[in-house]
Amino acid sequence: MDNIHQHDDAMAELERERRLHADLIDTIDEEFELELDDRRFESGLADDPDWRASRHRYFRELLRLQGELVKLQDWIVDTGHRLVVIFEGRDAAGKGGVIKRITQRLNPRVCRVAALPAPSTRERTQWYFQRYVAHLPAAGEIVLFDRSWYNRAGVERVMGFCSDDEYEEFFRSVPEFEKMLARSGIQILKYWFSVSDNEQEARFQGRIDDPLKQWKLSPMDLESRRRWEAYTAAKEEMLERTHIPESPWWVVGADDKKKARLNCIHHLLSQMPYHEVERPEVVLPARVHHEDYIRHPVPEHMHVPDTY
Repeated sequence: MDNIHQHDDAMAELERERRLHADLIDTIDEEFELELDDRRFESGLADDPDWRASRHRYFRELLRLQGELVKLQDWIVDTGHRLVVIFEGRDAAGKGGVIKRITQRLNPRVCRVAALPAPSTRERTQWYFQRYVAHLPAAGEIVLFDRSWYNRAGVERVMGFCSDDEYEEFFRSVPEFEKMLARSGIQILKYWFSVSDNEQEARFQGRIDDPLKQWKLSPMDLESRRRWEAYTAAKEEMLERTHIPESPWWVVGADDKKKARLNCIHHLLSQMPYHEVERPEVVLPARVHHEDYIRHPVPEHMHVPDTY
């Protein structure tokens, strides 16, 4: 009898290892699907051994950093820390790509993204920061702002959506606003994704040529391309006037998307005093069986067809 139990235990362990291996492959496949969005494989790069080696290093390091992000998440929850990460940059600079890689392995109840649309008529009459305050983190939460209150210093300034008085009031208010958040215990990290003129043009053209990406282009994006220099001047003034010790700006070189993702995530982790939180051992309880339980069949018409 003992030999039978040992054999069953060994088979169960082999099955668990097989499942773990399959899950790892699925994880890599998820990353592969994300990378397909870059539309690189039609260029012939897949046949280049150096490119394949570089891609392997990228995935290996990305998965390692994502493992550290999970540890950071556990620490955030355990300590009740509150973290705000602001992502700013020109259109097509790669902000969404790094946000996607940060959140991919994390609990959406702990780490969430705030990507606010244009303000409503009512919101335009409120205190400027009011609609952003509602998205700030509670204890044990991370909020990633995909664009933020710095819209006023960027798109609103360049496109004429705010007055000169509103613009100047923003610069008077934002340092005090962020100092107030810091005093209340909210940590703020601010990243500017810097992309060159030629690289932005190439990415915009890629969106025009790719039917799967055309939805990313808006009339505002196209207009921002025409006003490149105005955006540069606005960015320079923003960095100069809002770079404060309580919430400094960090500039991420973003012409290489993969390097930008890894560099940003690595830097984010370096700014956090986190450590691995010991988790209690998880034991799966045995299922309870009831003799009077009868499982009813699901009607055939309710099944999703096995198309694949």
